[in-house]
Amino acid sequence: MRAITLLVFCTLLLPVALFASGNYGTYWQKANSAYQQKNYDSAAYYYEKIAANKPTEATIYYNLGNAYYKLNKIGNAILNYQRALLLNPSDKNILDNLLLAQSRIPNRIPEAKDIFFVRWWKGLTAASSANTWATVSLVLFLLLMLYAILNRLGKSPVNLPFQARAGGWALLILLVIISFTAAMRKANSQLAVVMSSSNMMDKPGSGKAQSIPEGTTIKLSATNARGNWQEVTLPDGKTGWMLKTDFIEI
Repeated sequence: MRAITLLVFCTLLLPVALFASGNYGTYWQKANSAYQQKNYDSAAYYYEKIAANKPTEATIYYNLGNAYYKLNKIGNAILNYQRALLLNPSDKNILDNLLLAQSRIPNRIPEAKDIFFVRWWKGLTAASSANTWATVSLVLFLLLMLYAILNRLGKSPVNLPFQARAGGWALLILLVIISFTAAMRKANSQLAVVMSSSNMMDKPGSGKAQSIPEGTTIKLSATNARGNWQEVTLPDGKTGWMLKTDFIEI
């Protein structure tokens, strides 16, 4: 286990190489150069310049997370690792560095242990699953188009009654998958990271306060917000209200 931790830590020493073009090429070169010279403040500054354009390249956020980790800004590091993971859920380096950064959270709030069908549902609605379902939707749509063309040309090898039933079922499945994918992406967009030690209140601005450490990933309520306050859910399942200025959405 110790060897694995050391290996993960070593991935923080060098940013992953990425070809950057356009106006951000200079920022990319300056950021990488500053990182290699252990000037992590400057590296984070230039990576932020690129990230401000909301790139779809996970490596930008990964490198930015590395720079903030070196600066011991755990909230910023976790935020950017989470953003990188949304773009590339299968990247083990991103996941390992995220877990390493989360292990640095003081008084970390433990995650609630879900029963089996809740774990199944969360796995099904994860960002990586959403991408898979989107791919399945596209393939199924193309098959439906092929079926329609063959049927139009009278070259379909399947009997018409079965074709009608198959086409109806396929269309129904397609609509379900599209709706499911949209719902999953909406669910995955309601996460945020606490950027500094904050308090969660029972009610907006009042009630019993619970200290929430920097770097905690929270889930935002899709409907409950009052002025500067937002209803949130902690990793252990507890709910309450936090100021919107205390967190940043992933």
